[in-house]
Amino acid sequence: MEQPLNKQNIIMLPFMAQGHLIPFLELAYNMLYHNQNIIITIANSPLNINYLRSAVAKHAFPTSQLHLKSLPFNSSDHGLPPNSENTDGLTLAQMIKLFTASLALEPAFRGFLSDIISGGGSPPVIISDVFMGWANEVAKDMGIRNYSFATSGAYGAAAYCSIWLNLPHKNLVTGETYDQFHVPGFPETCSFEISQLPQILQAADGKDEWSRYFQIQISLSMESNGWLCNTVEEIETLGLEVLRNYVKVPVWCVGPLLPIKMLKKNVGSDTGSGLIGQRSGKEPGIRPENCIKWLDAHPEGSVLYISFGSQNTISETQMMELAKGLEESKKPFIWVIRPPIGFDLKGEFRPEWLPLGFENRIGKQGLMVHNWAPQLEILCHRSTGAFLTHCGWNSVMESLSQGVPLIGWPLAAEQGYNAKILVEEMGVCVVLTRGVRSRLEKEEVRSVIEAVMDKSEEGKGESMKKKASELGDMIRTSIEMNKGSSYKAMNDFMSTIISRSI
Repeated sequence: MEQPLNKQNIIMLPFMAQGHLIPFLELAYNMLYHNQNIIITIANSPLNINYLRSAVAKHAFPTSQLHLKSLPFNSSDHGLPPNSENTDGLTLAQMIKLFTASLALEPAFRGFLSDIISGGGSPPVIISDVFMGWANEVAKDMGIRNYSFATSGAYGAAAYCSIWLNLPHKNLVTGETYDQFHVPGFPETCSFEISQLPQILQAADGKDEWSRYFQIQISLSMESNGWLCNTVEEIETLGLEVLRNYVKVPVWCVGPLLPIKMLKKNVGSDTGSGLIGQRSGKEPGIRPENCIKWLDAHPEGSVLYISFGSQNTISETQMMELAKGLEESKKPFIWVIRPPIGFDLKGEFRPEWLPLGFENRIGKQGLMVHNWAPQLEILCHRSTGAFLTHCGWNSVMESLSQGVPLIGWPLAAEQGYNAKILVEEMGVCVVLTRGVRSRLEKEEVRSVIEAVMDKSEEGKGESMKKKASELGDMIRTSIEMNKGSSYKAMNDFMSTIISRSI
């Protein structure tokens, strides 16, 4: 690839999942906004590059400074279904195969870097996903720098790394009277529970495939020149203190990695002018204009938005109880719904997974959206009062940036730790349940919804809303030109890259 000799080359290597690809793309936009004297190339497997190309096309960003590099990858070579190049629609058993298969990108990635280096100019800098720690070995072999990017928040990243590396819970059994444990690197006063861990981590013993992958990749990422984190200094003081002490390298807070239009006040409106556009390359199951029109018909702060992220769903029994609780709450809602666990997430939705006649009965109360929804527009709209979420960090930041409180239902990855900080440190979330195996009753669903949506002065919902609004102000302030903490952090990181000081 021909590169201008006077521009700094930055090569990005995201993990193969939408929740990682999109923050990397937003990071690229942000870096180019701060410094025009760079060229960024995002490298990944062919289908993920096609996906990013579609997202870039929707963004209408100049492609002269943002390149996409396809690295050879054939999922069938790794025991995966054809065209399985990211986590979408994969079972847990298939997912570990994808993680392991991501190592196969290394030879082509190494060759790509060699071509750039042999072309002359300043040595390239790598920004790799924490899950792609092997990029640090490539960087060291080539005498160049690598920075690790945690697409999660600081607290979630610190907990995820420490728990995988130390497995402090492995001698405890869930359901015992005492199932709390201390995590190395966290204050003694901060205890974790087994129920907050994802299923694969609860079962990990250090010898399983997941442990072998994460322990190696996280350890390698801790050897990088520094870390970037998709968070804001002011909202995660504890998490950042723990993360910095744990990784022992510079950590730059460069969040929120969100579309700039979303961070302007009062995006949503009664006129439908609040269109932000898709961050992803996926098409929503409803036109954003129609969704805004539906929201416009409801009072301010009255609608509950429900979505479990890009690759998650819940069990049949949970889905049934959630539907009953929603109906009995009588609160208006938008529910992004997919087939339950054990069925093809991209398959046809069956009426029997919901109470008999549910979709007909809810009428104006509920809007059912299959597969994908225009999430940014929904969260920005004045009518949205709360968000029932899996607590994935992208969704958390999108919600908090708009001052929307949360109902947590963590399902995987670091989501349980995100829920923990949202409840204990920020006071903006109530956890409804955890995982896909938990028993859920419609009465509990109704009770939690009513509490969080209660806007009376003495109600819990009003307190959560106030705290969420304060965090939203901090998030938006962080990107103010020359003043905000995240703006300054990004400038400092860019100076570090260009000056080659670290």
